[in-house]
Amino acid sequence: MKIMKFGGTSVGSVDSIQKVKKIVEAEKEPVIVVVSALGGITDQLIRTAAMATKGDIAYEAEFDCMVRRHEEMIQQVIPSGSKKRTLGKKIHALLDELKDIYQGLYLLKDISSNMEDTVVSYGERLSSLIVGAVIEDAEVFDARSFMKTERKHHKHILDSELSEQLIRETFRELPKVSVVPGFIASDKNTGRVTNLGRGGSDYTAAVIAAMLDATLLEIWTDAPGMMTSNPKIVPSARTIPHISYRAALELSHFGAKVIYPPTIQPVVSEGIPIYVKD
Repeated sequence: MKIMKFGGTSVGSVDSIQKVKKIVEAEKEPVIVVVSALGGITDQLIRTAAMATKGDIAYEAEFDCMVRRHEEMIQQVIPSGSKKRTLGKKIHALLDELKDIYQGLYLLKDISSNMEDTVVSYGERLSSLIVGAVIEDAEVFDARSFMKTERKHHKHILDSELSEQLIRETFRELPKVSVVPGFIASDKNTGRVTNLGRGGSDYTAAVIAAMLDATLLEIWTDAPGMMTSNPKIVPSARTIPHISYRAALELSHFGAKVIYPPTIQPVVSEGIPIYVKD
């Protein structure tokens, strides 16, 4: 069993999502697919919340833009029928919740850290429903039910022991394809939505891989892999075919953006190989 993580650019367009469908459905063994929000949506969620909190009525136009983005994606990637209708209802239920939250922020002119986490979570919650409907025989799981955090030093830290127990229970019997929203979690004491911070989707994938003893972790992106330098700056940059964990971490610390160092620690500890695929 392996874990496949697809970032925002991999689920950001109709063409990209169709490629994800083809890649995943070609797998012969059960896979767990971790997805980020549609490309650009996380930033837009944050920007819209900031506008609403400042009392800028233009937040409504930003929100409507996000609604259209998801509606158009569904329209183009899901054939007409009951699946499209069911997905449409789920997506609009989430968007209605989000709309109410933005209206509350506009009226109160204030936003708490808990509400910030909740707003941002909608990106992955929406994208996972779409990807789960696109891929044949896929089942969508809610990461908030097994990625559990606790508050330490003003940060949300994963409770590894509890999360491992819940992950193993959740995936005791694997469907052909499991789709999981990355990045999001919930507080183990309050149940409130939390998130795993920068590189959170990679971290979700790495944690699941480590706790389920996966054979490997694939990180799918729009880059051909780890490179010797930024090809946009250095035309002679080349792809590194094989690299140690340590060297990959060093490259990341010096600016390589394919892998964010803290996210791969769970698989490093278990010796699980990571493949970066374009």
